[in-house]
Amino acid sequence: MTRPDDHSREARTSFVDDPDKPLDLTDDSFADALARYPLIVVDFWAEWCGPCRAVAPTIKALAGEMQGKVAFGKLDTEANRGTSARYNVTSIPTMIVFRDGVEVDRIVGARPKADLKQQITTHLVVH
Repeated sequence: MTRPDDHSREARTSFVDDPDKPLDLTDDSFADALARYPLIVVDFWAEWCGPCRAVAPTIKALAGEMQGKVAFGKLDTEANRGTSARYNVTSIPTMIVFRDGVEVDRIVGARPKADLKQQITTHLVVH
């Protein structure tokens, strides 16, 4: 017999292979996402942040364009203060690039799509 919290944990950690849109991350699901995706860009944002809202369509578009190469996640800093503090996110939007669970790059502020894509592309592994 499963406990009720077993289902909620499963819901938090059920990520799709090769997502084509940003994943909603929380303090509880963050480590699971880092473990699941070899290359993931996490957008640290807040609802009240104008530049965060401005960059959101860009993140969504890049998730579709880079599907199968890079996963994208969004973490609301207001609702998930633990992860935001752990990674010392003091300005938003901040996009952190993680490779194999380790921070390899940080992009602070809203940037044009071409700039974001170029910087993220530098972290792709060529086979």
